[in-house]
Parts: sequence; C-alpha cells; structure tokens
Amino acid sequence: MKLVICEKPSVGAAVAAALGVTGKKDGYIENDKYIISWCIGHLVQLSEAAAYGEQYKKWSYDSLPILPQEWQYTVAADKGKQFKILKDLMRRADVSEVVNACDAGREGELIFRLVYHAAGCDKPFSRLWISSMEKSAIKKGFAELKPGEAYDALYASALCRAKADWIIGINATRLFSVLHGKTLNVGRVQTPTLKMLADRDAAITSFKKETYHIVRLDVGDAEAASARISDAADAEALKTACEASQAICISVRRERKTEQPPRLFDLTGLQREGNRIYGYTAKQTLDLAQALYEKRLLTYPRTDSNYLTDDMGDTAVHIAALLVGKLPFMKGAAFTPDIARTLDSKKVSDHHAIIPTMELAKADLAALPESERNILTLAGARLLFATAEPHIFDAVTAVFSCADTEFTAKGKTVLCDGWKELERRYRATLKEKPNAEGDEENELILDAPTFAEGQSFDSPAARVTAHDTQPPKPHTEASLLSAMERAGSADTDPDAERKGLGTPATRAAVIEKLVKSGFVQRKGKQLIPTQKGNNLVCVLPDTLTSPQLTAEWENALTQIARGAAEPGDFMRDIEEMARELVKAYPFLSENQKGLFKEEQTVIGKCPRCGGNVCEGRKNYYCEKKDCAFVMWKNDRFFEERKTAFTPKIAAALLAGGRAKVKRLYSPKTGKTYDGSIVLADTGGKYVNYRIELARGKELTQQA
Repeated sequence: MKLVICEKPSVGAAVAAALGVTGKKDGYIENDKYIISWCIGHLVQLSEAAAYGEQYKKWSYDSLPILPQEWQYTVAADKGKQFKILKDLMRRADVSEVVNACDAGREGELIFRLVYHAAGCDKPFSRLWISSMEKSAIKKGFAELKPGEAYDALYASALCRAKADWIIGINATRLFSVLHGKTLNVGRVQTPTLKMLADRDAAITSFKKETYHIVRLDVGDAEAASARISDAADAEALKTACEASQAICISVRRERKTEQPPRLFDLTGLQREGNRIYGYTAKQTLDLAQALYEKRLLTYPRTDSNYLTDDMGDTAVHIAALLVGKLPFMKGAAFTPDIARTLDSKKVSDHHAIIPTMELAKADLAALPESERNILTLAGARLLFATAEPHIFDAVTAVFSCADTEFTAKGKTVLCDGWKELERRYRATLKEKPNAEGDEENELILDAPTFAEGQSFDSPAARVTAHDTQPPKPHTEASLLSAMERAGSADTDPDAERKGLGTPATRAAVIEKLVKSGFVQRKGKQLIPTQKGNNLVCVLPDTLTSPQLTAEWENALTQIARGAAEPGDFMRDIEEMARELVKAYPFLSENQKGLFKEEQTVIGKCPRCGGNVCEGRKNYYCEKKDCAFVMWKNDRFFEERKTAFTPKIAAALLAGGRAKVKRLYSPKTGKTYDGSIVLADTGGKYVNYRIELARGKELTQQA
C-alpha cells in the first residue's frame, strides 16, 4: 500500500480521481492500492524565536543575535488534526511506501520533508514530479516515480533558504523594532522590494518639469518633426523661417523589421498582464490560476519557464485547436499554429510554461466565474499569440532639411499583421482597454513609403507644439513584478533555480505583506510607499535593501541543490552576517529618533471634555488620558445594522450629534432603511446611540 501525500486537499482529490481511488475518509481517500492524503500548505514550520528560551519571549537588544544550534519545528496551530492524520497513516502497518506528491519544486520538497521527519517516519519514499493535473499527466507521473533520495540536495537547499530567511528576518526585525520602538518587519525579499518603490517615489517627488517645443512641417501626406527645442521663441522663429523656405528630402531609409511573437506565460508574466489588462493584484491572479489548475483547466501556475518541453508538441497543437473554437475573438480567424517555437526542454527546469489543458474540450467557459474565465482566456490567448506568424513591417525614416535644420518623419508599412492581428482581436473584446505601451509621439503610420531623396516642398506649412517632460510613473503591480524579476539578475548565476527578488510563487505574498504592514498603500493600480515605508528604507543598511543579497543567496543555494556546495558553509556565513548586523547598530543616531512615531488623525472634539478625538486602529478616542470617552469601531450597535463605523460617520456624530446613513439593516424585519444615527452619550463607561427615522419615530439601543 502506497501513501500519497499531496500539498492541498484539492490536489489530493485530483490525484485520487486519476488513480480511481474513491473511498473517502476523514482527511484521506483510499482503496486497496493507494491512500491519498494531503498537507494544508506548510503543516510543519520552523518554530518561533520564543521556543528557544524564556530570554527570547521579550524583544530586547541584549538577546540578539538569535542563532539556533538545534533547530526546532512546530505544527501550525490550526493544522494539528491533519498532521495527526498523516502521522497515523505513515505508521499504518499496511503502508509500505510513501509518495511525495507535493508541488514539484523547492518549496514542495520542503513541505513534504518536514512533515515526514516530524512524524518520525522512516519508510522508503518516492517522488511524483508533474506539471499538469490532467489525468494523463498524473498517471504518467506515477508510472515514472523517482527515488526520493534523488531530491536530497534540493531539500537541503530549501531548508537552508528557510533557515537563512528565519535568521536574518527574525534578527533584523527585532533589532530595528527595538531600536525604534515600533514593529518593523524586515525581510530579504520584502525590504529590497520596498526600496524599489521608495526609489521610484523619490524620483517622482524630485522631478522638475521642463517644457520643450517641436516644430512640425507638412510634407505631402506626412509630417516631419524637429528635435526638441527648449526656448519657445526659438521654435517660433524656426517655424517662420521654414514657411519661407524649401524642405528637401536628404535621405530615406527603409528597413524590413520582424517583431517575433511573445513567449508563453510564466507566473510573473501572467500576473503582470492580469494586472495591466484586468487590474487584478498579483495575489488575485495567482489565486485564480491556482483555482483553474485545481479544476484541471490550466497547467501548474508556479513556474518561471516560458517554454514547453519538446514532447508536448502534439498536445499543444490540439489545445491550440480547442482555443480557436472556444475563444470568441478567434471566430472567423484563419490560424495554423507554429508550435515549434514554443518548445525547448533545455529551458524548462521544474515546470513548463502556463497553458490551458485538454480538459478545455469539456469545459463550459460561460459557467466559470468571470475572473477565472478572464485568466484562462488570457493564458489561452497567449498560446495563440506565441504560435502565430511574426509581425512584419517596413520601417521608414525620411530626413528633410529646411532652414538649415533637420526634420524627421518616421512611419511603417505593415506587410504581415501576424500575431498582432490576434492581439487586436483579443483587445477588442475587453471591457476596459489597457493603456498603450510605448511612446509614438513622432511616429506616423504611412500608407506607403513614397518619399525619395531630392524631393522638395516649397514653403511648407509649419506649426509649433509644446510638450512637458514627464516624471517616472508610479509602480503598478505589473511594473513592480517586472522589476522584481530583473533585480540582481546580472549578479545571479545563469543556471540558478531562481532569479530576481522572490520566486514566481512568493512575489504576490511579498507585495501583500508590504501593504498589510503599512509600508505600501494601493491607489488604484498604483503602489505608493507610505512615510513609514520610506523611513524604513532610510534606516536600514544597504545589505538589507539591495537585491545583491538575494543574488548571492540564490547562487549559493543553486550550488547546494546541485550537490556542489555544503549547507553548513552557507549557514555559517548567514550566522556571521547576523552577528555583524547586530554589532553595527548598538544605538540610534539623533536624526533617526522619532521617525516612526505615528501622527494622530484628529476627527473632531470630545463631547465630554472638549479635547481632540483621534482615530485609532480599533476606535475613536479622546487624546486626554483622564477622559474615558471612546467609540469602538466594532460596536455592536453598528454591527447589528451591518454598517461600517467609518471616520466620516464618527466625525459627523462629533460635529453635530447625528449622522445620516443609508441602507441601515433592521435585525427584526431583515430589511434596510435610511435614517440618522444619533449620539446619545450619557457620560458612562460606554457610548450610546439611537436611530431616528424620517417619519419621526425613534428606535433606541444601548451600545
């Protein structure tokens, strides 16, 4: 009997279905050959610092650095039941072998091994390594199970990464939190990402707008533009001179250009386009892709490859044919895919690129939630783009001389639309058109390149246009993901398993953590560092804010995964880094004190004492310590009426004693109504409120 351990219950169900295992139990599924069970993500984790001694329960400078010599592990508090189930299954007498069916990658290896060791299991285990949840892929994977020990080095690199992140994260977070008297989360990936946002914000803030001018000449059916001119008077003088002169074409350059189709999606590419086209956050796109994967409609999403393996050609052809018939924007399009350009086994490490699966044939796209359908369509469209013909055009550059000044007309004549036509069709179906990429300020699309050297235009009409230089744009999740992907790449081993900041699977979580920690805020699609975030970047050393550290780690971890480097050597370097970090920051400089003191937001005057009422995280409170006035955001009065106690409502209550609110919920009738919430404070421990209806009747309730 084989015990198969998957990473998630949904994956366990898919594996069971593929193997014909139907006997559902509490926490597992079994028949006479297989027991299918699952972790729930990271069941077993590195213990918190407090587990290593009483001295670490309270944060203090004197207790740093914390460097465990015997690492301890903890079962996640809310996952104890499933761990016990797995432990009992491993100890069953009829279980002779365990199969690691967690996600095929470094993290999946770590999840399984920690559970295996924590359970005290010593039974032989093998490894399932697949990139698709289709039945055929699962069956093939089980027919080709690998020996578990073949992945020992991968596990060693995963454990080193986890321990190193723990040591640097715990020590740096405690160090700077203690120094500044404020919880400041510091991480190897999180902090350099914040630095990129802070640098972009600084560039925008310090940007000084400059106005420039361009003189434009009418030359037949086209327009030729001058270089930028700073002075408006100089531009007007040139315009006047040109209108009294002759424009002569002094050169024409025609160049045949080919724009190759885009590559297939890796996870970061999918997240980037999901944000740009649909406004989804990176986490939302990952969650949607994971849901589609578990429905067997999409291949494994946590991949950093843009290619398929060489043996997937026939499958990809069939999937492309399904997409042509399934996707509305392909209706009436003549299309023969060139799959070959997407195949390259050498460029696929753990998992191939993200594409729809053959399950698409049975799927009713209209029945999917709109968000899932959008992501599936996006991935399918990319497969069609990637296998379409190249976009071919003639680029034309004509240079004119007029009034001793050169003017340039640029344009292109499209010879083959290729994949651009499919992209145009797809974009035409979108409710909201994404922002165009690139600056085509001086580019003209010419119907035909008709210019010839020596061609002249007498007294050409001219005009002056004024333009302002533009500051850098704030990062969106799309642009930040690109920046994270590229960060430190020049210093990273080309063969490293991971490049850039984080992994395709973790980048979304990093962004969410920055937002949750209050270091970054979302404004529409934009990601803007808060004052707290900017301050954190300023007080941290370069080693923690530069992607260089990640590059160095990934190089070392790659060598460990290959068996070419010793884990012990890597961990000794990490411990020394922690010691040096603590030693370098024994105290704060004067200009760093008070950087993280939160400014109180005053929303009104206290009705009891006249002091300022400020907004806290959970309440609105009087700033005078001897005054007991406080209004709680989670007050039962508001919760029963399904109304958020917003700062706007609180301010209205303080200013005039009442706040008009729409769609108040009645617990008695189950209906909603409009009314006014009235502050009915009696000076006691709790603040009271009552409802006044438009018809003059009152409903009262004590908070």
